[in-house]
Amino acid sequence: MKIAQIAPLAESCPPRFYGGTERIVSYLTEELVRQGHEVTLFASGDSITSAELVPCSKMALRLDPAVKDMTPHHVMMLDQVARRAHEFDVLHFHIDHLHYPLMRPFADRTLTTLHGRLDLPDLMPFYCAFPEQPLVSISDAQRRPMPPVNWLGTVLHGLPENVLPYRQTPSADYFAFLGRISPEKGPDKAIEIAARTGVPLKMAAKIDDADQRYWDQVIAPMVAAHPNVEFVGEINEFQKADFLGNARALLFPICWPEPFGLVMIEAMACGTPVIALAHGSVPEVIDHGVSGFVVNSVDEAVAAARSIGRLDRQTIREQFELRFTAERMAMDYLAAYHRLPALRQTLQLDILSIPQNEGAIRMPIPSASVEIGAAIAG
Repeated sequence: MKIAQIAPLAESCPPRFYGGTERIVSYLTEELVRQGHEVTLFASGDSITSAELVPCSKMALRLDPAVKDMTPHHVMMLDQVARRAHEFDVLHFHIDHLHYPLMRPFADRTLTTLHGRLDLPDLMPFYCAFPEQPLVSISDAQRRPMPPVNWLGTVLHGLPENVLPYRQTPSADYFAFLGRISPEKGPDKAIEIAARTGVPLKMAAKIDDADQRYWDQVIAPMVAAHPNVEFVGEINEFQKADFLGNARALLFPICWPEPFGLVMIEAMACGTPVIALAHGSVPEVIDHGVSGFVVNSVDEAVAAARSIGRLDRQTIREQFELRFTAERMAMDYLAAYHRLPALRQTLQLDILSIPQNEGAIRMPIPSASVEIGAAIAG
């Protein structure tokens, strides 16, 4: 199958530092190539991939000091995609909604994974205007605020099995916080949990310009006031294995409708349990009492933190391997691709062309296509 993956240009694929969407696009692209598909990746020029790379910016836009507005760069990328659209069986977009008007002629082989929150008021009239666009959610919780749209399915994120090594016995003892310093991520709650349990906390996080004031006025004074809290700053992929693998637990005290939360399965890959507040996708990702604890308050999080040693790290790793590998994610997306009208039509034509013996029982084409489609999806 010839597949185009269209990534955001804010980060490279994979990102050098923080960046969940681009990381997932990279993992999906590499796994599809490994499975024998012909993949073209539209992404920043500093991306590293085994697919054909179409460089749509010199480098990750967030790291380019000359870039003030990312929109023109994405529009230029979409022009390249549109000019080559006829080459692909599937056009898989990861850039939210900028492409919808341009891609209407190709909607029968276009799929969009929505990676962000969908409860923003401006999105309701937008998706009402484009109800035919085939969409994939990254959790069932993410879908709840949406009007009726053309959902093809929910595909939970996955990681390559060997990208983060399992660690049976951590060489240190601390709670980890990994993500962004922003109110919705709950860094203040993470500090409170660490302070109340007496366990050291290491915070590896980036600070966006939009959150600089929150850091200066709220979080930085809290870090300074608690000697057991260490702010590490933004870390890269190579540092992540040690940071997560050596932690007693990952603290994920979010207070917003998190669409997925990639760091949760990154911790699970290391065998590290997760303590998370029950917002957004958390109950879909964490098996309570197995891979971590899903709690409803800071008080419950403190109690969970004191019981975290009861969870088995080997079992947590096994849950990751069962539910959150890149191979499983790619198979789920392939099933979604085969639900697109253009691919369903191709499948029916392939069935019509299959030679049959004169005396054979002939199945009606619709029934046969349904059965084969189900086998592909299953």
